[in-house]
Formats: sequence, structure tokens, C-alpha cells
Amino acid sequence: MADARPRRPARPREEVFATARAAIAEHGLAKLTMAGLGKQLQMSAGHLLYYFGSKDQLLLETLRWSEDQLGARRHEALADHALDPWQRLDAYLRLYLPEGPGDPRWILWIEVWGRSPASAELRQGQQDIEAPWQSDLASLVDEGSAAGHFTPGPTADRATQIRALLDGLAVPVALGLPGARLDAALAHAAAVAGILLRA
Repeated sequence: MADARPRRPARPREEVFATARAAIAEHGLAKLTMAGLGKQLQMSAGHLLYYFGSKDQLLLETLRWSEDQLGARRHEALADHALDPWQRLDAYLRLYLPEGPGDPRWILWIEVWGRSPASAELRQGQQDIEAPWQSDLASLVDEGSAAGHFTPGPTADRATQIRALLDGLAVPVALGLPGARLDAALAHAAAVAGILLRA
């Protein structure tokens, strides 16, 4: 005899990712259980594991979803040719850095970085997710150099240096360390980018 109980529809992936991002940002991945997340979503832990396989995979897919959302905003800002390259660089810096302490997107990044030494899958996923940030910044540096706004120089190296600076400034802000403020991080990032790119 067929089971007459109504089946609960599966949650949209976006809802799973949004709930996972909030839970990871609040408690960290180590304290997140698939059972606890499933309870929040009214899904079974087995259902989540069927779709994601592991907490590491859930973390990676949640980060990818989060970055895809921000990527659309980044593309829009960098494609706005009503702004000069310096203004578009400023928009890039603001999108890259965390919005403040506990920024869920940055807490996901910190979790991925902490776990990736033990996981080739996380390392590869991290590189794939970071690549558009590098590519978009390199394209902006090329364009600004060609137009005479930025000094000529090695594009990929300068983009890498700016992103490394941003990562270093972002983590203390995201963690809420004493003295780490977004306005100061933006000022430092703009100053160093100016030294690297000033024509």
C-alpha cells in the first residue's frame, strides 16, 4: 500500500545556501551539523547529504552561491563606463572587502581557507571561485593602463598584489578584531593601489 502521507517539497537550493551561510557565519562549520541545518530547513540530514555529500562540499557550494551573487554586482560596477578606471577600482575594493564584523561571505572564506590544506577539492574550488576576481581586476588594470589612467606595468602581478592586500585587510575586519575598521581598510587599500597603479 502506498504511503498516503504528503511529501514535503524539497527546499530550493538558494534557500539551503542562504540558511547554511547564516548558520556557518553564526556558529562556524565545526559546530554546524547536517541534522541541525536540516531541522532549520525542515529537511532530513540524509537529504542534505544526498545533495552535497559532505559538510566541506556544502561549504564550497554555499561559498560559490554567495560569490555568484556578488559577481553580478561586480560585473555591473566594472562595466559602468560612465565611471573612470579609478572610480571602478574603488567600486571593486568596496565589493571585495567585508561589510563589517561577521560578514557571512567572509566568514565562509575564512572557513574554506582553514579547511583547504586538508582537501584538494576545497583548494580547487577556492581557486575556481577566486579566478573571476583576479581576471576582472587584471582587465581593469589593463584598461586603465591603456587609457593612461594607470602606469604601465605587469598586469597580473599588480592585480595579485592588490588582492593579497585586500585579503590581509579583510580578515581582521570580518573577525571584528580591535582596531580593524572597514573605513580604514578601504583607505589603506586605495592608498596602496594608488602607489601600484598611479601614472
